[in-house]
Amino acid sequence: MKLTDPVIKAAKPQEKAYPLADGEGLVLHVQPSGAKWWRFRYRFAGKAQMLSLGVYPDISLKAARLERDRLKDLVKKGINPSQNRQEEKLAAKLVIENSFETVARLWWADWKPARTQHYTRNVMTRLEADIFPAIGAKPVTEITAPLLLMVVKKIEARGALDIAKRALQTCGQVMRYAVAHGLAERNPAADVKPSDVLKAHKKTNYARLGVKELPELLRKIDEYDGQPLTRLALQLMSRTFVRTGELIGARWEEFDLSARMWRIPAERMKMKTEHLVPLSDQSLQILEALHKLSGHRPLLFPSERGEGKSMSNNTILYALYRMGYHSRMTGHGFRGIASTILHEQGYNHEHIELQLAHMPRSAVSASYNHALYLEQRISMMQQWSNYLDSIKAGAAVTPLFRSA
Repeated sequence: MKLTDPVIKAAKPQEKAYPLADGEGLVLHVQPSGAKWWRFRYRFAGKAQMLSLGVYPDISLKAARLERDRLKDLVKKGINPSQNRQEEKLAAKLVIENSFETVARLWWADWKPARTQHYTRNVMTRLEADIFPAIGAKPVTEITAPLLLMVVKKIEARGALDIAKRALQTCGQVMRYAVAHGLAERNPAADVKPSDVLKAHKKTNYARLGVKELPELLRKIDEYDGQPLTRLALQLMSRTFVRTGELIGARWEEFDLSARMWRIPAERMKMKTEHLVPLSDQSLQILEALHKLSGHRPLLFPSERGEGKSMSNNTILYALYRMGYHSRMTGHGFRGIASTILHEQGYNHEHIELQLAHMPRSAVSASYNHALYLEQRISMMQQWSNYLDSIKAGAAVTPLFRSA
């Protein structure tokens, strides 16, 4: 006699487990604990076997019968349901282990040691925000070029063209990793270049002022009534023209004040090579003022929030906004201004490019290129600071020093 829901619900636990048969191999086992387990009994290759189908009422009577019928069909086709279930679990496990997200995180873990923490964190953030929600759960073997294009075109549609380009490049790196480790046979991203599918856009330079506007900016920085650390950061940036990230991440251990030198370690540099910044008299005075504010902490420019973090990039930008330079000047703009003026006043191009940390470095020369033309650069940096003082005081914007 077939089971019904009232019969099942009325079945009470006994001292020992007992079965309630529904027919055609489907049995409900009532446990002493009161749990009611579905079982499917069948014979395969002449041997009696049994497979669990779940717990009632999570698995309803109707659902249990449907699953029994599916398993009976497998037996008729010569497929052992128990072995088939193991193979399905293995396949599901492989899908999870070889999903795009899993492989991407493995690639990222291998790739990140040679890059800066800030850069690698940004790459993972972009993956988590734009890529994983769309294709993260898919096995790398099912990633296709059209699928990747769908993802990057969606990013492009919101106006983030640069992020879309970088996303496609990152996906290509992940898929190359998958191929190299035997997890996929080919890299579909290799079939498409960003320029083939993404709109071209005009590259814009970092906003910066003209040379004639520099004296007023320097005076406004000195008069800035915001946080003293922010004012000192802008002053030091104007004297050293390092990148914003290199400035705000500066640590006191990097400075040798007696040698008048700032050594930015390779791991914090875009070119992954130690960078030397000669310190002028004026820079040393700024550092002395900074030491009174942050000398008890590892960072020169610690965040107001604490937590061992540095000042945000936006702190510099918002300070410039407050001074009236919205969309006209950025922290990076000091580099462009310095490059323009130093070139105009006859300084050697290589000296300027080395001080900007623009010079290409081969694996062979990386160990010593950072110190190239150091004597000339020391002189140039002091004269640059003297020049800034002169124009800030109202001197005409004309060549004030001789070429180094």
